[in-house]
Amino acid sequence: MDYEFKKNTLEGTYHANFSMGHEAMGRWLVEDVAKNTDLLAEIYKHIALIKNTQDEWTLSGKVMTLVLSDQEVIVQENALFEQSDEEFEEDIHMYDDECISVCGLEDFETMLQSWEAFINRF
Repeated sequence: MDYEFKKNTLEGTYHANFSMGHEAMGRWLVEDVAKNTDLLAEIYKHIALIKNTQDEWTLSGKVMTLVLSDQEVIVQENALFEQSDEEFEEDIHMYDDECISVCGLEDFETMLQSWEAFINRF
């Protein structure tokens, strides 16, 4: 999972560009996490609790939902939860890259640390 963080200094907005298949991670960072260090601390706490367990933790944001497990992390657009299963199955291929991202827990934690370092610099 490759990513690049940028800040538009004129507008004060943040951007997170991710490699293909992980675009939803960037959207989640910008729209649901932003500069919320309290939220980052809560996520880090749950990452530590989930490691080496069978537990799962879900965080529903304004736009995206985060699901942590000991093996993987899923970021999914909330609108996908509103579709019926039949609609979801038919349309999933169109939405995969833009609305759902999956990565390993360690990669996710490393990415979060990079995001936190980036927002703290600006």
